[in-house]
Amino acid sequence: MRYRILGGTGIEVSVHCLGTMMFGAVGNADHDDCARIVHAALDRGINFVDTADMYSAGESEEILGKALKGRRDDVVLATKVHFRMGEGPNRSGNSRRWILREVEESLRRLRTDWIDLYQIHRPDRSTDIEETLSVLSDLVRQGKIRAFGCSSFPAEEIVEAHHVAERRGLQRFRTEQPPYSLLARGVEADVLPVCGRYGMGVLTWSPLASGFLSGAYRRGRPVDLSTGRPALTPARFDPALPENAAKFDALEKLVALAEDLGCSLPALAVAFAAAHPAVTSVITGPRTIGHLEELLKGAPLTLDDATLDRIDEIVPPGTNLYPPDGAWRPPSLADAALRRRPLTERAAG
Repeated sequence: MRYRILGGTGIEVSVHCLGTMMFGAVGNADHDDCARIVHAALDRGINFVDTADMYSAGESEEILGKALKGRRDDVVLATKVHFRMGEGPNRSGNSRRWILREVEESLRRLRTDWIDLYQIHRPDRSTDIEETLSVLSDLVRQGKIRAFGCSSFPAEEIVEAHHVAERRGLQRFRTEQPPYSLLARGVEADVLPVCGRYGMGVLTWSPLASGFLSGAYRRGRPVDLSTGRPALTPARFDPALPENAAKFDALEKLVALAEDLGCSLPALAVAFAAAHPAVTSVITGPRTIGHLEELLKGAPLTLDDATLDRIDEIVPPGTNLYPPDGAWRPPSLADAALRRRPLTERAAG
């Protein structure tokens, strides 16, 4: 396993990062089995592990806390904060009040005294970015976190955060965690170049496009829309829908490319993400030991320029054929009221 420096922090992390979203009730509820996955990853040279407070409502962090007993010093541990954790107000978001409370809960669940990388899981339009950077800077000074970053932030909000940090004398985001895959290349147009300009580390998520690039889905094969990821977003997987034609066209060409290279489609997908110069580490989220082993088989795969050129022909750079599930959408797109004047003001004359 190769290692790269994480965003100028001097911290070395493995190019494969073990993601734990599938640990707990939403994926693998067997804590002992999840611990075996963690130990197998560490034994194979992975030293970077990513989780979040909201994964299975904290259960993922609890599993990691138990699994890392006796091995904590060998691991660069990352977690995230933002999404709702319980009923009532002030139990989510990026406010000082919530972050100060929730970091203590994550430390407790993870059974550790410090978090190596604490990430803001999504932007929060209700909280001034200075408020968020201020509390994160305080947590670094207190030794509770070593560095902090953001996840799924658009390029303009990353730039704003850096400007605010410089003006106010605050510490800055050291990393960004964007969705990036063979079918979701939109971040190549803005987020990845911005991260490169600011010297930020990049750990990408969903390299298999929420399972679409797992190899299980092919044109002409029936798709069971009642289970797994297709049950959550059936419109994204249904081959009968005209809007999915381009995705399945690209998928067939990528399968053929993987066969020419003598590798699996998932191995090709992870190697593609790791080949971008802005990317530090690629998060993979296995649910079983078998999934982990299959992904690790592709670790030595090197994609030459000719192969990357073929990928560019299949899915042009900066193109999103499969917008990632769960990615943040700007309010200007998600909220129609922000794109429409009041009815009485719309006419030009």
